[in-house]
Amino acid sequence: MKNSNPKLFSFSKVFCSIFGHQLKVSKNVTEHIHEYQCAKCGMEMTDTANGFLARLTPKFKETNNYLAKIHQKRRNRKNLFAEAS
Repeated sequence: MKNSNPKLFSFSKVFCSIFGHQLKVSKNVTEHIHEYQCAKCGMEMTDTANGFLARLTPKFKETNNYLAKIHQKRRNRKNLFAEAS
C-alpha cells in the first residue's frame, strides 16, 4: 500500500482520473463483499450495502473487519455441525 500525501502531484492519479482505476481485489471480506486497491494509484475501495463501490474509509474498514469476524464464526460453526452429523 502506498502512503501518499493528497497535496502532492502524482501522474498515476492523473492517469486514473482520465482512464479510470485498475481495481484488483486486495481482501475478501465475505463471498459478496471485497476490498479493492487500484494497481496504479493505490486508492482503496470496498463494496457497499447497495452493491456500489465506495472509498475505503476507516469506518468501512472497521465494518468490514467486523463482518469478516462474524462470517468466519458462522463458517466455523457450520463446519462443526457438518462433521457431527
